Amino acid sequence: MAAKVSQWQSYLQVIKSREGQRMEYFQKAENILLIVLERVNAMDPRFIVDYSRNLEALEFALCATEDEVTMEVPLCMDADALLVQECSGEQSDSEKVTHGNYQMPGSCYLGVPKEGNQLEKWTKEDVFSMVGSTESSGHIVPGKILQLLKDLIVAAIVYCKRQFLIKPGEISAERLKEDDMQLPLLISSGWKMICFNIVPVVRRKQNALKFNNNWRERGFPQGSLWKVTQEADYIPASYYHWRYSTSRPILKLLQIISTLKGYCLDSLCLLDQVNHEYWTEKGNNKGLTFHHLKMVLLWATHFFSSPEDWVNLEGSVYRLLVILLCCLVINRLPHFLYPEQNLFHGEGADLSSLYAKVESFANNPKYFLKFNFSGTEYKTLHQIDNAFKALLHLPAEDKAYWDTAFFDMLLNKFQMYEITDTQRVSAMSNILSKTKKMVTNRS
Repeated sequence: MAAKVSQWQSYLQVIKSREGQRMEYFQKAENILLIVLERVNAMDPRFIVDYSRNLEALEFALCATEDEVTMEVPLCMDADALLVQECSGEQSDSEKVTHGNYQMPGSCYLGVPKEGNQLEKWTKEDVFSMVGSTESSGHIVPGKILQLLKDLIVAAIVYCKRQFLIKPGEISAERLKEDDMQLPLLISSGWKMICFNIVPVVRRKQNALKFNNNWRERGFPQGSLWKVTQEADYIPASYYHWRYSTSRPILKLLQIISTLKGYCLDSLCLLDQVNHEYWTEKGNNKGLTFHHLKMVLLWATHFFSSPEDWVNLEGSVYRLLVILLCCLVINRLPHFLYPEQNLFHGEGADLSSLYAKVESFANNPKYFLKFNFSGTEYKTLHQIDNAFKALLHLPAEDKAYWDTAFFDMLLNKFQMYEITDTQRVSAMSNILSKTKKMVTNRS
């Protein structure tokens, strides 16, 4: 047992030894970006320089496998005065499929009211489109804002280079040629180039996220979910349309988890590294991402809300694993804030193959707790247990299984339960008996 724990800890120590260095890389590249954005702000004060980058820095330090980070540029406006007008027609329907069909908004227009507003700066032709309407004079166009911001960034880079504010080779705007809803800038960290995906964002106090009355806040300090959703962020979805973004609320929840005791964040880092080393096919972006694993951690924090769930590194990792395995089998990873949204939808990943790899790790982690520097391909170590896989289908058949007792039962099967709470033990025993009766009746 001691040897096994030592191997887990050794693997984690190597991962954590990089966090401080990654933070230094991030801060050095961030400083270069801020110089450019400060010049953008000087040329056009409608674009704000947001110096509070602690959320992005936290994520970059935790994720040991990706060198990309999203950086939002807030727009200087009275955003609550805007009219949020949901799109109609086929595009709106497709957006609702992608982003959920209940509370999560689909694509929308951001309209400027005809009277009584302080948005004159946003009715200029470079960012605005006039539309005949009884309520609004027209819409703020995200495609125009992206083009304007792109032009400003290029001009700012030229200026900063001429003034020797940035050195040759520290920044590359080559990827700005890509036609996308974000502006990628490659910036040197002193070791390698980091891609900052710059996104203009409209932040409103009104129409912030509201939870269903039956949402149970657990695993997080009281009031956490309310605290992280006090603003509604809108980012470009297409040339004319905006969409609601959950990026900041999710990062804020991750930051709250970082204040909790135990191995919550460590389990995320460890699985991210294993995913990079063994589960991701080289040259194939269709697989598990750090965003997927973040969402699994949030669900694990919710379902396993007791501090004793996170006192052991191995047990902490298995709390993420049982949820991940279940999601891979039912082909559904619910968004933590919008459970109706399936994060596996449209990803194009081979979830069956991913399941086999994740289950191999769960059954024989010792094989994986070492760094693979040889480049040898991963091999599945065992045949998939069809009975266990059938068990994982239950939450798709009955939503009542999507709860702590079901995942406790899975932990028990991996001999990772170790919970003393009598109510949880009883609930786990009851659902275990229920599943046994179900199997008996089916046979």
